[in-house]
Amino acid sequence: MYQTYSIKDVAAYFDISISSIRFYDKNGLLPFVSKNESGHRVFTESDMNFIHTICCLKNTGMPIKDIKRYIQLCMNGPNSISERKTMLQEHKAHVLREQEKLQENLKEIDIKIARYDSKDATSIIQAQIQYVTAEKKAHDMPNPFHV
Repeated sequence: MYQTYSIKDVAAYFDISISSIRFYDKNGLLPFVSKNESGHRVFTESDMNFIHTICCLKNTGMPIKDIKRYIQLCMNGPNSISERKTMLQEHKAHVLREQEKLQENLKEIDIKIARYDSKDATSIIQAQIQYVTAEKKAHDMPNPFHV
């Protein structure tokens, strides 16, 4: 027997708000979802798979209009496979570029943490404050430190 899910079930499963699901539906991202005789959305396992993909694309920064386009292509069946693949390849390249930027930013965070873990942390920070203070003074700028 096939199982169905309520909007509350879907929201809990994907850890998204019910209003987000309604937003997706109103914006054409859920053309595959049916409503029961009471007008409530009813979700199937295959709907859950589509929603998982939507969440994945959204969480990796794909704009809503592009997600909508992707879902529309899915609704067109196998003749849109090539276009879907291209969309996902382009999105993957974007995600990988963003991931590289995050890695660079994490390196800077690691440097700061290592500095604060150092036994010389206080003297290192004091030297930085002295440098910045002298630099600001040389340009007739106010000292930004409260020490």
